[in-house]
Amino acid sequence: MPHLPHQSKQADNAWRVLFLLFLANLFNFFDRAIPSIIIEPIRLEWSLTDFQIGLLGTAFTIVYAIAGLPLGRMADNGSRKKIMGWGLLVWSGLTAVNGAVNSFWSFLLVRMGVGVGEASYGPAANSLIGDLFPANRRARAMGIFMLGLPLGLLLAFFTTGAMVQAFDSWRAPFFIAAVPGIILAIFMFFIREPQRGDAEVVAVQSTPIEQPVRKVLAIPTMWWLMLAGLCYNFATYANTAFMVPMLQRYFGLELTQAAMSVGVIVGVTGLFALPLGGWIADRLHVRYRNGRLLFGAVSLLLTCVFTGIALLAGEIDVAIFVGLFAVGWVFAYNFYTCVYTAVQDVIEPRLRATAMALFFAGLYLLGGGLGPVMVGGLSDYFANQAMLLAGASEMTEAFRAIGLHDALYLVPVTMGLTGVFLLIAIRTFRFDAQKMAQSAQQ
Repeated sequence: MPHLPHQSKQADNAWRVLFLLFLANLFNFFDRAIPSIIIEPIRLEWSLTDFQIGLLGTAFTIVYAIAGLPLGRMADNGSRKKIMGWGLLVWSGLTAVNGAVNSFWSFLLVRMGVGVGEASYGPAANSLIGDLFPANRRARAMGIFMLGLPLGLLLAFFTTGAMVQAFDSWRAPFFIAAVPGIILAIFMFFIREPQRGDAEVVAVQSTPIEQPVRKVLAIPTMWWLMLAGLCYNFATYANTAFMVPMLQRYFGLELTQAAMSVGVIVGVTGLFALPLGGWIADRLHVRYRNGRLLFGAVSLLLTCVFTGIALLAGEIDVAIFVGLFAVGWVFAYNFYTCVYTAVQDVIEPRLRATAMALFFAGLYLLGGGLGPVMVGGLSDYFANQAMLLAGASEMTEAFRAIGLHDALYLVPVTMGLTGVFLLIAIRTFRFDAQKMAQSAQQ
């Protein structure tokens, strides 16, 4: 028997809970970034190969993607605050353990455990935001929540080196980072959760749904959004993995300068791009049913243009290169506020955590997992081609610089594909959103 329509509303504790979710998201990305920043002293201490270094990131990403699926179902059927609280305790505690291990393989296994803990957070937090805020305010709320990404990266890029220097040990940042996560986990358990569907215009049933994964995948818009997400994460993970060494090799920057430059590109840009983009997306959503997705598509196409121009320009002034890439990344951040909220627009409340878990699986397993590996392989190939074209018999740093620079063209290419897939998603979005609203009443 269908439920009667009711007024769309915002939970009275929405902003307080959102602030807590934002803080936890910040430390999620802070903890995740530490190994890539202090990998060099680890490599020297344990005499690691580059393959082993790559394996650390790959193992984490694969575990993160796979673990998110059952954890997403648990978030749809159980207490989201408990899932987030225990997840925070697990990943924060294991982050501290990372600083205590004495071998590569134990470090790798602990990082995989951190991946499981962090995988519990995204689907549950996204589902909770969907019930805390009505549709016309979700993009703004998602923008604030996702501010944890650039702020977490900024905090990691600008403090990890100082921690290592102050304590004369690469282990110190792991111990320090664990403390705020454990404190936040305690607060998570005291969240007052809203009922599922409280923020919808129509009331929803609380009974579980059979074959939830099949129902999510039966929605055409979800396929296009997942393809867009796959391409987006391919680009962002490849950029994060290789932009620092590219700036060092191709533009001759010192490590500190290169790290600060990447901090500007991926961190500073998000501080104003996420809240501003969320506000614009919500305004467009009120005026046009497809407004948010159109805004996201145009934004990602502009990212393709600016990052592509930066790479095509060759050996330009590094400040201009960083500026062009940073402008591109300002537009890239609109992916989060436009696409994450679009998922909630086409998925009914009882399936949202499952949908986000599937969405994240594509983003991380096929996107984030493949990006660095493919760009790295292409870099080696282009470096060899450059060496052959020069008639040289020995690989040099100059050839490696050209190879990595040219391999990074995959970043604007996959950003452009993200925009194209979002444009295609617009064609099915209106119908799927209306269908969601109708099914929620049945």
